[in-house]
Amino acid sequence: MAGQILALDQGTTSTRAILFAPPALNALAEARHELPQIYPAPGQVEHDPETIWRDSLGVLSEVLAGARAAEIAGIGITNQRETTLLWDRETGKPIHNAIVWQDRRTAEMCRRLAAEEPMIAARTGLLLDPYFSGTKIAWLLAHVDGAQAAAESGRLAFGTIDSFLLFRLTGGAVHATDATNASRTLLYDLRRGTWDEELLRLFCVPRAVLPEIRDSAADFGTTTLFGGKIRVGGIAGDQQAATLGQACVAPGMAKATYGTGAFLLLVTGEAPVASKNRLLSTVAWQLAGTRTYALEGAIFNAGTAVQWLRDGLGVISAAPEAGRLAAEAPADSGVHLVPAFTGLGAPWWDPTARGALFGLTRSTGPAALARAALESVGFQTADLLAAMTADLGRPRETVLRVDGGMAASDWAMQFLADITGAPVDRPAITETTARGAAYLAALSAGLCPEPARFAGTWQRERRFTPAMPKAERARRLAGWQDAVRRTLTAPPTRTPAASRAD
Repeated sequence: MAGQILALDQGTTSTRAILFAPPALNALAEARHELPQIYPAPGQVEHDPETIWRDSLGVLSEVLAGARAAEIAGIGITNQRETTLLWDRETGKPIHNAIVWQDRRTAEMCRRLAAEEPMIAARTGLLLDPYFSGTKIAWLLAHVDGAQAAAESGRLAFGTIDSFLLFRLTGGAVHATDATNASRTLLYDLRRGTWDEELLRLFCVPRAVLPEIRDSAADFGTTTLFGGKIRVGGIAGDQQAATLGQACVAPGMAKATYGTGAFLLLVTGEAPVASKNRLLSTVAWQLAGTRTYALEGAIFNAGTAVQWLRDGLGVISAAPEAGRLAAEAPADSGVHLVPAFTGLGAPWWDPTARGALFGLTRSTGPAALARAALESVGFQTADLLAAMTADLGRPRETVLRVDGGMAASDWAMQFLADITGAPVDRPAITETTARGAAYLAALSAGLCPEPARFAGTWQRERRFTPAMPKAERARRLAGWQDAVRRTLTAPPTRTPAASRAD
């Protein structure tokens, strides 16, 4: 009997496949390929869709080496969200490179539509920002010759990366997405769970290009590319998949994923929460037609700050060195890095802000820069947690579960606990995004229980307990807030809750 689950995790900087064994979903095999980044102009980021497809086939094939398709009960797909593609339905060929979620080329379009933001936020739970897919689709339709006419005639298909991979895996038989990815497009009615006609008209997106929206655990068709039929049984955006992988299934639970960017999700239950502090309300997952929602804060640059230390400055040769170097710097150096390399995300939302260093003196050296880079991620997380607590209007769960590459740094996680004042739990299984996708496919195949029971399989590797005095935390947060305000290209429309914390 088929009993193993395959997860395809297509991320911003890599594509990986992991084979899991239900019901505990322990990893059996893994393969990974790095994904090259394309920078056509300042503020623009693209990916080659054909590279993504080749890498996906490659890692899946590597993991399946020696296994038979009949042994695989299902595939779960998780993906970098908001990254946008249009392709020809007949040939499957993309009409342009994928426009990555970090890309800011539609900032001017967002400014022109600023008067519509209250309606957009009320309908979608999102803010009007280049981050999301809607303006990226509009840009492609306006800038690729013949695209608008082809879209209106039904010849083109839109998708985030999950939809594109599903289309290719099923030989063009299935053009679908799940509710988590749909909720990141600016085209989706968060409460009704459907594409919204008024928003489609606003962004000039023909309905004919859109995928069908399905549950996160559902029948997404089959692939025959690996020696037999394998069912695709689950899809979720990477942050929602990580939330499930971290077993944050009860309202009030929160997780933070530290990768290229950083994303904090707090589960709110079966009703969306309208943020008053410029956070996002999003679908956490949809099962059997019932949606569970979350509040989300997006940090655009987290791991990129460490990459900048390595590739831009050359002060480290590998990411793990950052924590060791940061530990050598004095805590009171006063150096702050605001890593707005591609703008600032929540709760500031300034797409034109750019990175800045403050507090430099003649004694500032590599250790202080490493410390400032890692601390910037903790400070940004503190901003988000304070805003979420204010939006909930009640105490949240005090523990923050973490994953992603930066979570491996003991120094960074201890600072995170210190500056947020919250215990930080690192899981025993760190590949939480792939595990969440595998869980959805296993749930669809009947090999894993419902979320509340699945949560019992989560195990903690280590807890980091806050040790910083409250007065020092307040002083450090005030210094960070001052640095952010100096970086903003325009005054914020309201003061985020984090600046009032502690």
